[in-house]
Amino acid sequence: MGGVAALPATAAAVVAHAAGDLRIEDIPVPAPAPGEAVIDVAFGGICGSDLHYWLHGAAGESVLKAPMVLGHEIVGTVIRAAADGSGPGPGTAVAVHPATPGPGGARYPAERPNLSPGCTYLGSAARFPHADGAFSRYVNLPARMLRPLPAGLDLRTAALAEPASVAWHAVSRAGDVAGKTALVIGSGPIGALAVAVLKRAGAGRIVAVDMHKLPLEIARAVGADAVLKGDDAGAIAAVEADVVIESSGSHQGLASAITGAVRGGRVVMVGLLPSGPQPVLISLAITRELELVGSFRFNDEIDEVIAALADGSLRVDPVVTHTFGLDRGLEAFEVARNAAVSGKVLLDFRRPLREELRRRARDGQWRVSGARPGQTPAAGSSSSAPSPRWSRA
Repeated sequence: MGGVAALPATAAAVVAHAAGDLRIEDIPVPAPAPGEAVIDVAFGGICGSDLHYWLHGAAGESVLKAPMVLGHEIVGTVIRAAADGSGPGPGTAVAVHPATPGPGGARYPAERPNLSPGCTYLGSAARFPHADGAFSRYVNLPARMLRPLPAGLDLRTAALAEPASVAWHAVSRAGDVAGKTALVIGSGPIGALAVAVLKRAGAGRIVAVDMHKLPLEIARAVGADAVLKGDDAGAIAAVEADVVIESSGSHQGLASAITGAVRGGRVVMVGLLPSGPQPVLISLAITRELELVGSFRFNDEIDEVIAALADGSLRVDPVVTHTFGLDRGLEAFEVARNAAVSGKVLLDFRRPLREELRRRARDGQWRVSGARPGQTPAAGSSSSAPSPRWSRA
């Protein structure tokens, strides 16, 4: 076994147990399967779905039925290559494509595997047993998921590869945007990344909309030509955008997207609305002959995104507003849920847990247990914020 990296028996991970119950606890590190590589995770981005599992115990129709490791936006370094010889070798910095397409009972276009009914995703409760995510210092992943990073692309920037791929796919669903007026409703991380992708694709004018000041500042920093408050209905309607990216995930945002589109325009819906019936200005969409187009995850766009991040043509750095070590992971989630004070929030898995926390977890079988939502104030990245509380495992 010479040259094969030794693995620890356990690793700290972020685990959702139920609505309002988020824990940072040690989980076993199993031996990898022949087609799996072991990744030393560097950064993980907190996604809206991670927040939903914490806050509501569900993300859309996907309901937690058992504890699940969160996280699908990760980057890291291969420390043990797949035993079957597939994938990158040890020492390779990688991003991760978290999807595993799979067949099911419904038909879908073969060239769009993101729509395959049997598709699974890291950190998803869509099926049971759930697909654990990768918010852990060490994680075994299928070698086919790994995307080697070009030399010079730092891991912190590369941590946005997965959400930027979601935005890239959404913009591609809009068609050729060169020279066109684009409107982005909702300027959170996905919306801001859509602005960046639109800018790179040559959109003639980009207008970003949000209810909060910080997201609009980020949108300007990545390429928006103008910004509007979400309650300025008249100004939004006056945009008359050729293409609209709806990324707010609310029926109010969808209404703004429809009113802000030019007659005959296209509205791409990437923001995931709650399940069940939703009020929609459908008569206006009909009489204006608008094209309402869905956008779900992505396919191989991540390869183009990585190349664009590496050559600097896709500017995303302003989207990241906070980085927390894992021992402040609960605080990180509190900050990430507050769109008024944060953009993309990253967890830095390379920062060691405070030795006292690890000692107590190891010797006393204690764990860090998440406070109920709202108990820990969203204090930005201030080091004065309270530490997570301890509870008996």
